[in-house]
Amino acid sequence: FNRTLTPMSFQSEDRSLWEAPDTYIAMSPLMHVKKYSEQDRVGKLLLIHGEVDENSGTHPLQSERYFAALKAFGIESRLCMLPHERHSYRARESILHMAWEQEEWLKALEL
Repeated sequence: FNRTLTPMSFQSEDRSLWEAPDTYIAMSPLMHVKKYSEQDRVGKLLLIHGEVDENSGTHPLQSERYFAALKAFGIESRLCMLPHERHSYRARESILHMAWEQEEWLKALEL
């Protein structure tokens, strides 16, 4: 995620991007993908996101860009977008699909 996309504040950070640029960079996983990829042991990441999440800090674009960066640096990852879901998943089908995605991801890690 890229905290610079919410430049006026985020969570408990009341300062703007221009007042605290180092904090925004430090709190943005997107800014650290290259560093992650250079570690001796790189983890794998499953991203699950509601397709219509309207939260400014977690807009679907955040996951899409993060996923693209992970792939660009060769980090094994998967992005699952849940249709018609916002920030909190409500539909039974979505919750079951999320559980299935997690189970399949964990099974694949056991290899």
